[in-house]
Amino acid sequence: MEAVLVERLAAAGSEVEIPAGQVIIEPGQPGLGLFIVRAGTVEVDAHWGVRELGAGEVFGGIALREPYGSRTARVLAKTDVTLVAVDRPTVERLCAEDPELEGCLELD
Repeated sequence: MEAVLVERLAAAGSEVEIPAGQVIIEPGQPGLGLFIVRAGTVEVDAHWGVRELGAGEVFGGIALREPYGSRTARVLAKTDVTLVAVDRPTVERLCAEDPELEGCLELD
């Protein structure tokens, strides 16, 4: 997703600090929103494999594609991380207002 779109999402969220080693998302949890990495690194472990995400990257959008969607991956803070959490109603409103933001729902 383009940086300008990520920043638009981030402007609508709240920053949270997560210590290294803490699990952020577990598979099966309800998809209550998505997250943008401000600083640090997270590890996403999904059915397709494992990858690391850093500053400016987004995760948690896949579960928002369905009204009562569940998380599909486990996300762990590899380092201390600063995230911006954007709740589901806000994401849905922003995506309805700007079709370019629909891409946020493709990110895991």
